[in-house]
Amino acid sequence: MLSRIILFSGVCAVLTAASVPLAGCGSTTTAVSANESVVTAFYPIAYAVEQIAGQSVDVRNLTPAGVEPHDLELTPGDVRDVDGAALVLYLGEGFMPGLETAVEQRGGRSVDLLADQVLSPGRDEDGAKARDPHVWLDPVRYAAMVRAIGVALHKRAGAERLAGRAERLDAVFRQRLASCARRQIVTSHAAFGYLAARYGLEQVPLEGLSPEAEPSARDIAGLAGLVETTGATTVFFETLVSPKLAQTVAREAGVETAVLNPLEGLTGGEVAAGADYFSVMRANLAALGKALGCRS
Repeated sequence: MLSRIILFSGVCAVLTAASVPLAGCGSTTTAVSANESVVTAFYPIAYAVEQIAGQSVDVRNLTPAGVEPHDLELTPGDVRDVDGAALVLYLGEGFMPGLETAVEQRGGRSVDLLADQVLSPGRDEDGAKARDPHVWLDPVRYAAMVRAIGVALHKRAGAERLAGRAERLDAVFRQRLASCARRQIVTSHAAFGYLAARYGLEQVPLEGLSPEAEPSARDIAGLAGLVETTGATTVFFETLVSPKLAQTVAREAGVETAVLNPLEGLTGGEVAAGADYFSVMRANLAALGKALGCRS
C-alpha cells in the first residue's frame, strides 16, 4: 500500500525559509494517496522523485527511455495521466509545449520547476529567442530543483540527502575543472550554458543547423572554421540526437568527437547498465577533463 503524502498550503513558508521558493504556492491543499500518481515530465525530475520518495509514490514519467523530450508528442493516454494525476512536475519555458498545454487545461496541482530559477537567454528548437531551460546540468541548480520537489512532496529529508549528493558533485567538478589548458567547449546543442558558467567555461554551440540537417560544403567549412578559432580538440555531440553533423564538422576541422550527455533522458543501453544522473554527470566530467586538458 502506497503511503499518503500531504501537499499542504503552508509549504510556501517552509520553502521560503530554505531560500528555495516554490511555484504554485497558495493553491488548494492536495494529497497524493495510494491510488493516485505523480506525473513527471522527463528523466531528471523522475529520478529525483524516485530517490526522494522511494516506493511511497507512484511515479509516471512521460518521456520514455531513448526519446528526446523536446520532440515528445503526448498520446491520449499521456493526457489522461496528466489529467488524473495528483501532482504534475514539469519545466515551463516551452521545453515540452505539449505538456504545458495539457497542464494549462487540467484542474489539479502542477509545479513548474523553472518558475523560481533565474534563467539565461537562449534559443528554442526553432532558433527563436527563449530562456534556457537546461538547469539540471548545473549540480547547484539541480540541488535547488531537488529541494523544490521535496517540498512539493512533503519529503524534505529525502530531498536534502539527494541535494547534498548534487552539492558534493559540484565540489568534484570544481576541483577537476579548476586548471585546464582550454576553457571553450564546442557542442552540437546549446544545452550546457549553466554548467559552463558554473565552472568558468565558455560554451561554443554549432548553431544554425539542426543535428538532422544536410549541410552544404559551405556550412561545414564555416562551422569547421569556428572550431579551429577556439583551439578545441573535441566537438561534443549528444546521445539522443544524430551525431552526423558533429562528426562531419569535426572531421573537416581535424579534431575528435566525444559524447557530452545533456541528460534529457537515458538511452535503453544506459538504463540496462544501471546508469543514473550522477554516473552520467561523472562521465561528462571525465569527457570535459580530457577534452580541455585539465590537470587537477
